Amino acid sequence: MVASGALAFNGKGWPWERPLVWLGIIRPEIFTVVIKSLTRNPRPGNLRWWKPWTCVRLIPGGSVNKVGLTNPGVEWWCREVGPKLDFKKFPTAGSIFGDKKELVEMTEMLNRFDLVALEVNVSCPNTGHTMDQAAMVIDSVKAVKHTSRHPVIVKVSVDQDYLAIVRGLEDIAEAISLNSVPWLKVFPDQQSPLWKLEQKVGGGGGGVSGKPAQEHNWKAVKRLLTEHRLPVIAPSIMSYEDLQKLRNELCPDAYSFGAIHLRTPWKPTSIVEKEMKMKGKV
Repeated sequence: MVASGALAFNGKGWPWERPLVWLGIIRPEIFTVVIKSLTRNPRPGNLRWWKPWTCVRLIPGGSVNKVGLTNPGVEWWCREVGPKLDFKKFPTAGSIFGDKKELVEMTEMLNRFDLVALEVNVSCPNTGHTMDQAAMVIDSVKAVKHTSRHPVIVKVSVDQDYLAIVRGLEDIAEAISLNSVPWLKVFPDQQSPLWKLEQKVGGGGGGVSGKPAQEHNWKAVKRLLTEHRLPVIAPSIMSYEDLQKLRNELCPDAYSFGAIHLRTPWKPTSIVEKEMKMKGKV
């Protein structure tokens, strides 16, 4: 899988990635692509296209971002993006964020598209959203499941009571995925490189992805696989060796590529092609 937003709102990549897609160096069709999370109404967030470095920084082995769910809203996606996608060629999952009422409304709007799944993002590390409460998360996801014609993936954070959330959704959701890890959980004694933005808008020092997040996210993957029966999508893969390690030691149900697209956008395709070749599928 491609983590939410790594290949933009349509799975065809951000402007700087599209030349690699055109050249076949990035092959979206060999992944299940999760689109960037949508909200019920347009949300400015913190991303400004003319100076993205103010909310996204590369760090050793990964990245930290404080984008804050910048997006033009679900109505825009349903009008401008969804009708133009070839869902048979490009397996695509939606991603939504909001309160219970907003989630249900967005689910209804997305039901007309042939998505392979709908990810409910209940864990953005940059918003300070009240959905960090397990009971509220469970109730909201149940409402989405009741409304959705698609399988439901729940995206949680290690900073939440994720075990309680999964326990309440074992017979409701189809899978669980993990978000980036809050800066202070990974680097409790270090100032975030996004500290100026943190001072300005609050909400913490950003979400950490990639190798620095592996210790926390993979520990959560192990606990989820050991203690619950809900399928788990393992994140934070940065190399083929990471994929092998996860498969051999944890054996999750699926794998997700996120920050690696930002650092080396061609690598996820090469990793998956290598895996497919090893299995005789290419």
